[in-house]
Amino acid sequence: MTVELPESKAGGTLPAEFCTRPGPNPYPSYAAAREQSPVHPIDYPNPAEAYVVTDYETVVQAFTDPRLSKSVDNAPGFFRDALRESSPVLIKNMLTSDPPKHTRLRKLLGNAFVPRRLKLLRPRVQEITDDLIDALPETGVVDLYNDFALPLPMRVICEFLGVPPEDRDVLHDWGMVLSNAPYADEEGNRRLKEASEGIESYLLAHMSARRADPREDLTSVVLRSADEEGGGYTDDEIVSTLVLLVIAGHKTTSNLIGNGTQALLRHPEQFRLLLDRPELVTTAIEEFLRYEGPVYRAPQRFASEDMDIAGHPVGRNSVVHLMLNSANRDPAVFEDPDRLDITRKPNRHLSFGYSVHFCPGAPLSRVEGDVAFTTLLRRLPGLRLAVPDDQVPWRYDNSASRGVERLPITYDRRLPR
Repeated sequence: MTVELPESKAGGTLPAEFCTRPGPNPYPSYAAAREQSPVHPIDYPNPAEAYVVTDYETVVQAFTDPRLSKSVDNAPGFFRDALRESSPVLIKNMLTSDPPKHTRLRKLLGNAFVPRRLKLLRPRVQEITDDLIDALPETGVVDLYNDFALPLPMRVICEFLGVPPEDRDVLHDWGMVLSNAPYADEEGNRRLKEASEGIESYLLAHMSARRADPREDLTSVVLRSADEEGGGYTDDEIVSTLVLLVIAGHKTTSNLIGNGTQALLRHPEQFRLLLDRPELVTTAIEEFLRYEGPVYRAPQRFASEDMDIAGHPVGRNSVVHLMLNSANRDPAVFEDPDRLDITRKPNRHLSFGYSVHFCPGAPLSRVEGDVAFTTLLRRLPGLRLAVPDDQVPWRYDNSASRGVERLPITYDRRLPR
């Protein structure tokens, strides 16, 4: 994607596509925008006053600016009404709240992703990873995204939540509909309402079962945290938090695995380096997150008052988009930012957010990435793209997720687990 930019810093509004259709290679457009100005008005969403922030320093400042709210109470009226009407289950978790409410809701996950729990979960992540590779053919062409990267984190998060295997598909379907909210058309919002009601009913029943029979799964952990914190948490808030885990715990890691594999296979010298030195997987994952981030922009912010960002006036109730994948390629912070370097240190990418808005599920995503990449490279010798890299299709949606849509690969043989 290459979007035509205004010729001057005070030029016209950027087209919506800059924010909604990043395509296979948005980085030249991001670089041009950064060079002109860190802040640009944009025609998305329409009708609303809206802006994009493109450089690292200004994105970091915006993450910590209390005037930039995540609460839909400060959103433009049409946007606020659409979410409240079609999917109230989405707007009662920490992702759509500000401190101190955000701090209170985040405590629900305080015991969810601690090292002890992830250490206990890791062998099961390994088992699921090996099961998926066992299901691949001995040789031939495989869609690594849909046959491996997509189902792996969904199975992990469902098992972590204590969801029975037979319910994974419906949770996946509900999550995909919810992650694109709100929709611009009546039919989309009708499906959104159905998905919201379906997942809410399901999770309320699941919570009731866990209250009657507590276990060590994540649902039970969240329920115990609600009781221990004594914050008067409502079932709506707990359901909304579990919905957030289903959505965020699925798509982000799928994109990490798909995008990272695609990037690695496009850079043979980096691929060989990781094969020779598998201990580099930790820094490689951070570089995949920076180089082809799974979420190209942060959840939108709303100006709670008239303000300015980097000297640019922004009106109250304006929508502000923080372009993470642009910030992650800012040469002011990253040396040679368009180069994939799996040894890069330090690597202060923003793909998991920043400060109080850093993703609490990042440790789980990193564990899944570590197991996935090391196992793929160990068990599929000769791993390579089955099509030219410019024929790999990319997918992007209203949730700001960006990843390969399919990843055709082949390999010499499949080794045993």
